[in-house]
Amino acid sequence: MAAMMSQVADPMRAYRGRRDAERRNVLSKYTILGFISSGTYGRVYKAQARDLQGGLYAIKKFKPDKEGEVVTYTGISQSACREIALTRECKHENVVALREVMLEDKSIYMVFEYAEHDFLQIIHHHSQTLRSSITVPVLKTLLYQLLNGVLYLHASHIMHRDLKPANILITSSGIVKIGDLGLARLCHNPLLPLVSGDKVVVTIWYRAPELLMGAKHYTKAIDCWAVGCIFAELLSLRPIFKGEEAKLDAKKNVPFQRDQVIKIFEVLGTPDAVADRWPGLPKMPEYANMLRLDRYNYVLPAWVNQRLHAPAGFDLIAKLFDYNPTTRITAQEALAHKWFTQDPKPTHNAFLTTPPHQPYPLRRVTNDEAPTMVASRPASSGSFAFRGLPANPGAGSGGRKKARLE
Repeated sequence: MAAMMSQVADPMRAYRGRRDAERRNVLSKYTILGFISSGTYGRVYKAQARDLQGGLYAIKKFKPDKEGEVVTYTGISQSACREIALTRECKHENVVALREVMLEDKSIYMVFEYAEHDFLQIIHHHSQTLRSSITVPVLKTLLYQLLNGVLYLHASHIMHRDLKPANILITSSGIVKIGDLGLARLCHNPLLPLVSGDKVVVTIWYRAPELLMGAKHYTKAIDCWAVGCIFAELLSLRPIFKGEEAKLDAKKNVPFQRDQVIKIFEVLGTPDAVADRWPGLPKMPEYANMLRLDRYNYVLPAWVNQRLHAPAGFDLIAKLFDYNPTTRITAQEALAHKWFTQDPKPTHNAFLTTPPHQPYPLRRVTNDEAPTMVASRPASSGSFAFRGLPANPGAGSGGRKKARLE
């Protein structure tokens, strides 16, 4: 009787009780088919909906914060908040779609549409299995759709800030999907400066020169530089600027990325404030360190000609690799570039010209190397404990880590 009187006296408590009783948990809505990968912020699983459609999805479970061996709840991470907020607002064919967000046992689950491939997988398949370059029709379509997704983000005032092959997905029907918006930021009237809270952005091999030179203020041009790096990697089947990252020091200061800067200079030459139309270069915080390096010549034409016999293709990659961020080609300008108007033209399906007897392999999903999400109590209890999973055995450093969203 006292409990009934309490509920009548507290209608919000009664409402919350009804809401919690009706709320469905993750494993009652989805069947976990296997483990995809583990990254900095979470683990990703392949799942199938238990509804009539039975669609496939990728479920990203954010890791809880830990204090020693005790899991403690300290709130939602900044990365999770950004990814949820931005991805929920994105509605575009070339950006991965978020189906729903679920909160269970103080863990966050983001349910995304599933994609069977990613750029990194395609690159590895060509370099290690086929041992042949990606054909021009496939290359053009992959790049065009990637730029189309980047244009949508930029038009929505969103900087991705972590574009790399592992974060660019492809569905079985050949549609490119930009994923992992964990580092993305709004760049139109942001509440805080872009450098605030994120001392390092963009995986080192895809990091734009203005960032490497210590720029505190930067623009959407950093994404276009990363697209240029991805374009080059699709051409050569390996990263074009594969430098070793210098880690933060004990005081969390960002060091001069000497090796990465040299890797860029070896192909694009040492930049000059006048010749490269980069008047702000001498004012960059790392300019003095740059002057201590050897001087290098511009060899990009020879590098491209060994891999792509198309002057228009060279012109596009050269404009993506413009040292000056204010004159670097934009996503909108790149989509209108003459290379895409020449035969073979981009298609809606990146796999349209792929021989039927040589399909691209599906993404690796495992059950043996790591346990799937398993309930420690019956599903009807509405509360689950999930076993810990080891990091992806194939994950490496410097950009090969299969990060946050697969």
